[in-house]
Amino acid sequence: MYTRVVTVQIQLDKVDEAITIYQSIEPLWKQQQGFQGAQLLIDRTTGKGISLSTWETRADLETTEASGWYQEQVAKFATVFSGPPVREIYEVGVHMLAAKERGGT
Repeated sequence: MYTRVVTVQIQLDKVDEAITIYQSIEPLWKQQQGFQGAQLLIDRTTGKGISLSTWETRADLETTEASGWYQEQVAKFATVFSGPPVREIYEVGVHMLAAKERGGT
């Protein structure tokens, strides 16, 4: 698995708007080959945001950039960012999930 990490600075008065935009593109994420999940982390006191999107393969992740899809999604945030996003790609070395609660006990 691979994760695209995008760090952004959001205008303090536009944090909720950024969250709404991020939520609105959920169906578009789900249409992308190899998409595994996404999270938006926000520090409301500083306006710093970190988007984490996880992909089955690096090729799946890179396809979203080569096709222009990634750039189209970033453009939707133009009115809420106070600077350009910084994008990094990492291989997922460890991935842990919480144990599911077992019924009845």
